[in-house]
Amino acid sequence: MGLAGGALGVAARPAGAAPAHVYRAHLRPVKVVASSMIDIGRPGHPALLPLIASADLARPQPGVTRAVIVVHGKLRNADTYYATLRRAAEAAGAAGQRALLIAPQFLATIDMAPNHVPADVLHWHGTGWMGGEPAAGPQPLSSYAALDALLARLAERANFPQLRDVVLAGFSGGAQVAQRYALAVHGLRALARRGIRVSFVVASPSSYAYFDKLRPVGDPRDGRVTFARYDAAQCPGYDDWKYGLENLPPYLAGSTPQRLEQRYVRRDITYFVGGDDNDPAQRALDKSCPAEAQGSQRLARATAYYAYLRQRHPNLAQPMIVVPGAGHNEARVLTTPCAQSALFGVPGCHRLQETKSQ
Repeated sequence: MGLAGGALGVAARPAGAAPAHVYRAHLRPVKVVASSMIDIGRPGHPALLPLIASADLARPQPGVTRAVIVVHGKLRNADTYYATLRRAAEAAGAAGQRALLIAPQFLATIDMAPNHVPADVLHWHGTGWMGGEPAAGPQPLSSYAALDALLARLAERANFPQLRDVVLAGFSGGAQVAQRYALAVHGLRALARRGIRVSFVVASPSSYAYFDKLRPVGDPRDGRVTFARYDAAQCPGYDDWKYGLENLPPYLAGSTPQRLEQRYVRRDITYFVGGDDNDPAQRALDKSCPAEAQGSQRLARATAYYAYLRQRHPNLAQPMIVVPGAGHNEARVLTTPCAQSALFGVPGCHRLQETKSQ
């Protein structure tokens, strides 16, 4: 075992060993590439980010007071996530109808040729976009820098004079982006100066970024989870980014774990996880040893990470909501009343400062 007493019931796999189940759907080209693009490159050096949006970001949108950005999962299927966000907006009623909905798309290199994507469109090696790695082309821009540019576009008062709230949400692989980006993001002060609040929705990721070398011991479901230093011999990279804060990507150059943690715990973040998202063999679950050091499945990892945050910061003002009966299904989680509250600001969910069921 990597930890004395057992890391949430998971026997550590020797470093380099292949997982028993390998999910390969993300290794196929996407079927749909978003037709809208924004250029986030340097003048004369375009770098286009595909996205789907409910309104033209380049034109004045005086009625928009809230923008909701949803990041797709490992399959890069922005169209599916945009459709789910629209359903959530419809369920939220008038508040959802007034919101600007955006689904950026982080393409992989394998998506380019089959979809005849121009070379000036941003694309990443594999799932590097999930951890903020630099793009493979046309410029080595971090996926987090792409989100910075999207937020900066929304902060342009000429086009969004009434914008007051921006929500960045993700489910599964997209929640990995949302959680790490909430920790890493550079550009929130500029939005704050314009009176724009930014919040985050982190729903059912496979893993989280820990702030030190501790990992969970015991079962968080029975309230006995504790934390101890992990045995690195069992998994040498368990504390590397994006699972920990060693070997940070270029976007985070110069950052310290202490400073990152201080900023992170002050963010407006709501965590979600399905009450039935507890299958250790679920096909898209990260089964690498750094992920399994955090627990055997998503529910265990989510509740353990939340316990970790609360033990380090007893006054943490970041609620976590467990959705009863929900497995690993973005539509089931993101269209619930509590998700509507977090995404669109509608009433109907009493947000406690502790784990709760909806």
